[in-house]
Amino acid sequence: MSALARSHSLVDLSVPTIHRRRWGSILLKALCWLAGIITMGILALIVIYICVRGIPHLKPSMFEVRYTSRNVSMLHAILNTLSMTGLSLLFSVPVGVFGGIYLAEYARPGSRLVRLVRVTAETLAGIPSIIYALFGMLAFVVTLKMGISVLSGALTLALMTLPLILRQTEESLLAVPLSYREGSFGLGAGKLRTTIRIVLPVAMPGILAAVLLSIGRISGETAALIYTAGTATRIAGALESGRTLSVHLYQLQQEGRFIVEAFAVAVVLLVIVVLMNALSSLIARKLTTKG
Repeated sequence: MSALARSHSLVDLSVPTIHRRRWGSILLKALCWLAGIITMGILALIVIYICVRGIPHLKPSMFEVRYTSRNVSMLHAILNTLSMTGLSLLFSVPVGVFGGIYLAEYARPGSRLVRLVRVTAETLAGIPSIIYALFGMLAFVVTLKMGISVLSGALTLALMTLPLILRQTEESLLAVPLSYREGSFGLGAGKLRTTIRIVLPVAMPGILAAVLLSIGRISGETAALIYTAGTATRIAGALESGRTLSVHLYQLQQEGRFIVEAFAVAVVLLVIVVLMNALSSLIARKLTTKG
């Protein structure tokens, strides 16, 4: 067979394959768009439903300092939510980030310790929150005698969010190209300087994603806080009992007399989560630019 005939036969055989790949790519792209539209649509419906049911029932009396059975004020719950989120992240973020840095940058790849930590973190991430609630009550409330307090709740939530931050930090650092480290070492930088000034800023978006997910879980957690932080209607100190917005919403819904007020609390909780996520994104963007 001549070279020209062979070339024609190759072209004739390759054209259907190219078309099949093109139609396959179009189909997969359409499915991805469809999944994204369905996800965004469900999210939009939930947000719209909560806003329509809750915004008309927001009243100034719901933000009074003193809580009564008439105004069902949520000001104390808002402040307790902010303090609970701050305390939980204060415990979980440093431990999770530094643990992820050790596993990705300093530990021997594939060692028994690394495998053990990974399996443990992935197992802890899948444990139901009620198990954390019982553990937090036995460990912090009873054994360490912290009592039902904001500190006990914050430590329990820190344990819940720690595996997520640890694993996401490790994966984000491992995703940074090896050439970044080699270039830094070639310029004379040490291991610590390379990790902090070169690798960590590049991995910051992935670490931020874990922190944002943690904020959402802390803000929306109810079961763990009922057993550890309690349901007291007051602005609580670290060693005092106090309810967060999610617990406040749950209690209003349970009583059955304040269903519309519960939707109003849900609107405020949604706004607070969005604002905290936006603030975290801004801080991470500043850190990334500085790095």
